[in-house]
Amino acid sequence: MIDLTRRTFLSATSAACALGAPGMAKAAPVIALPKDVARRDAATVMAIRTSSPVVGMTFDDGPHPRLTPILLDILKARGLKATFYLIGNRVVAWPDIVRRIVAEGHEIGNHSWSHPDLSRRSDTSVMNEIDRTTDAIFKVAGRPPVTFRPPYGAFTRRQRLMLYEKRNLPTILWSVDPQDWRRPGSNTVARRILKGSRPGAIILSHDIQSGTVKAMPQTLDGLRTRGLRFATISQMMGWPLWQKRRFRRVTG
Repeated sequence: MIDLTRRTFLSATSAACALGAPGMAKAAPVIALPKDVARRDAATVMAIRTSSPVVGMTFDDGPHPRLTPILLDILKARGLKATFYLIGNRVVAWPDIVRRIVAEGHEIGNHSWSHPDLSRRSDTSVMNEIDRTTDAIFKVAGRPPVTFRPPYGAFTRRQRLMLYEKRNLPTILWSVDPQDWRRPGSNTVARRILKGSRPGAIILSHDIQSGTVKAMPQTLDGLRTRGLRFATISQMMGWPLWQKRRFRRVTG
């Protein structure tokens, strides 16, 4: 489906520039994406260079006990798959929702245990946040995440390379940011996503925001009307479907 190899998908500069996507500079209050994110390395993904009309819809900070099931209903009604970057302590709190995410064909990624600014943490603290979340996801979902998204996008290049070397986890950022955490209203969220999305885009959103979930029907239908299809992050990167991968745990 996508002209992509494991060696060539990781180009933050060329992929992001090819999309010309807005909103990459700011993902959350105060904290901006690392200034070195545009340097090419084998650990950072902001978008996928592809000629196929595919986008990756991603949802951060869940699961939410009320909103995530509503979102899952919206996706199920349309037969669409997304990637959920879950917080570890929420995985433990709402395991049934996590199991539903997996059962309905969506992918789960690692979004840290407690959502801190990891760029200010020691390597030991960073790895503890990530490993603890991976273990929680593995225990509930039966498989570990294969990608990581740092809270606020705050993760230095050195940290991204360290994580990739130690755990083989690429850091997945984004090329479309509707800044839904500001609660601009569902129509604005939908409009910003529709305006910024191109083939290969990775779209940031948050299923803990009621306005975001409310925006999804018009957003998803609008993207499909433009001829765009949806894929999980693993699918976009040319990897096997997450639910069907065979895993070898990496620790230490």
